[in-house]
Amino acid sequence: MPSDTSTVTLNGVVGSPRRRRRRASLTPYLYIAPFFLVFGVFGLFPLLYTAFISLWDWNPIGDKTFIGFQNYTELFADPRFWNAAGNTLSIWAISTIPQLIAAIVMAAVLNNALLRAKTAFRMAVLVPNITSVVAIGVIFTQLFGRDYGMINWLLQSVGLDRIDWQAGRLSSQIAVSMMVMWRWTGYNALIYLAAMQSIPSSLYEAAAIDGANKVRQFLSVTIPQLRPTIIFTAIISTIGGLQVFAEPLLFGGQGGTTGGASRQFQTLALFLYEQGFRNFKFGYGSAIAWALFVIIAIATVVNLKLSSRIASE
Repeated sequence: MPSDTSTVTLNGVVGSPRRRRRRASLTPYLYIAPFFLVFGVFGLFPLLYTAFISLWDWNPIGDKTFIGFQNYTELFADPRFWNAAGNTLSIWAISTIPQLIAAIVMAAVLNNALLRAKTAFRMAVLVPNITSVVAIGVIFTQLFGRDYGMINWLLQSVGLDRIDWQAGRLSSQIAVSMMVMWRWTGYNALIYLAAMQSIPSSLYEAAAIDGANKVRQFLSVTIPQLRPTIIFTAIISTIGGLQVFAEPLLFGGQGGTTGGASRQFQTLALFLYEQGFRNFKFGYGSAIAWALFVIIAIATVVNLKLSSRIASE
């Protein structure tokens, strides 16, 4: 007969209620422990190790010298860093804002009750996202070619001059932004489509009774209901847009690492790759990585604050 302060468990082992409560309180942490272990190994440790390397003059095939914050002082005085930061923000703005607008419009079309073969169209808009980025780069490099590109052929067909897309700062950034837009617009459209399908039909019925047409219903019902989703896609697009790497690298060809002859479309990710893996300045490259991390964090917080304020209003 067990005493008042103990009980028999299912395994036949005598244990106190306090131990059972402790065991029950630890069980949820055991379930989530694998995630934190994986995050610690593949997320937190590389982040901290990069911060450690950024304090050294670190050459993988040479000497390693501790220099403190000298990499950061050199970085903030480097005009190439500020040029890459400006290019990154410019490409992000040119690609992200039109992309999200186009995605909302595309989602509204896919959500239309009169649209036939909806499943086929919904699958089709996701094709650019699952297409190899190398294939996208090759195709768009040909489209924006100076001599035989289709875009210049269309410009000449309407009496305009050809554009050397890679030579100019704005033109090259527009070309890179078009690659980003083409790849991610359909992906965001499907996210908006899922959010639109969760909007209660009673809201549209009430708006129709009040005399609102389809356009008015879209602006007064659909867009307000999509605000949380718009905030989510804006933040995710900001994080991804500030890390753009493959598109400018492939667009530039042999000069892709430097972002053109005058670094006119070199992004921070490209600048990091150039310094870290071509010039073998691991310490300097790690400082660039941490600067990019801080920029992304600031941009995300600002984006979240602005989106939340707009949503509250």
